[in-house]
Amino acid sequence: MAPEDIRDETNALSTQLSVLRRHLDVDGKLERLEDLERQANLTEFWADQARAQKMLKEKGALERVVRTWQRLSTLAEEIGVMLELADEAGGGDDSKSLVADAETQLTDLREGVRAIEIERLLGDEGDENGAILEINSGAGGTDAADWAEMLKRMYLRWAERRGFKTKIVDEQLHEEAGIKSCSIEVQGAYAYGYLRAEIGVHRLVRISPFDSQARRHTAFASVGAYPDVEDNIQIEIRMSDLRVDTYRASGAGGQHVNMTDSAVRLTHLPTNTVVACQAERSQHKNKDTAMKMLRAKLYQLEIQKRQEAMDAVNATKKKIEWGSQIRSYVLQPYRMVKDTRTGMEMGDTDRVLDGDITGFMEAWLAHKAGGGEDAETGADLA
Repeated sequence: MAPEDIRDETNALSTQLSVLRRHLDVDGKLERLEDLERQANLTEFWADQARAQKMLKEKGALERVVRTWQRLSTLAEEIGVMLELADEAGGGDDSKSLVADAETQLTDLREGVRAIEIERLLGDEGDENGAILEINSGAGGTDAADWAEMLKRMYLRWAERRGFKTKIVDEQLHEEAGIKSCSIEVQGAYAYGYLRAEIGVHRLVRISPFDSQARRHTAFASVGAYPDVEDNIQIEIRMSDLRVDTYRASGAGGQHVNMTDSAVRLTHLPTNTVVACQAERSQHKNKDTAMKMLRAKLYQLEIQKRQEAMDAVNATKKKIEWGSQIRSYVLQPYRMVKDTRTGMEMGDTDRVLDGDITGFMEAWLAHKAGGGEDAETGADLA
């Protein structure tokens, strides 16, 4: 890039950062951080452990936003200084080296500002939390179970790319191949905000590896996501409203796991909500995890009730049901992944199935923030 082009884009990004300073309330967050630091230095701070942990979590979240904004602002200033030094160097090798460094810094600045803009779209209740991700095979028999397994791998790879921690807390294997269902705990900032973009039906079109005549098959799997509400939202569950069942784990996990009734299934009777966990050898640990999953689901049910009340007025919500897929993954007769809500397409299906799906998530967040209608209403992409 020419120095003047770098300077122009840097100035534009600096202006964007000034706007973001107001939108993110950086000054207010700095004041709140000072208050939290004062409280953390008090001798009685740890008297209430739960309150202290909650405040430290808030402090960490505020620091992440403030430090990111400060780092990008400093980066913009450094680019300006580099360009001034390049002008003074008079066009020699030193000048060219400074311009090259400024261009590299500009790439970091551009990506950083874009990341902040995306996170600004993650402002709904629970978006900043971790998530419980659920995948269920649907219509399509063994192909659907295999498709659910492929989706599981895709989301695990996506989480790995973002540095999120994952744990498979429940998994039901299919008799022939793949999985009937699985539940995955995803730990990381804004995991739920991103995974909320994946809620719905995912459709696969391919030549079935399970068909001896090599015919093209269509399979479906549904994806659900719930915010991890362990720390910052109170959900009351009465034990009298629960049915607790124990059983032997069905998945891999070692001899001990499969020979004891360590798996736990909880049923919340008033809402008929069911969760299960078989990740640990200890029945008590599985029950604790299942309770966390149940709280997440009940919280999501409450959020859905509020959303449905709003949607009844706005009449804009599209139901999540078979035949109303949010995304189609076509591997035959051509290769294409298309999001039916935003119209976004990617031809590199291998990349998508290897977890490169953040672009689809960000496109949905921007589409949702703009109040856009779905790009299409389930047109046949095969």
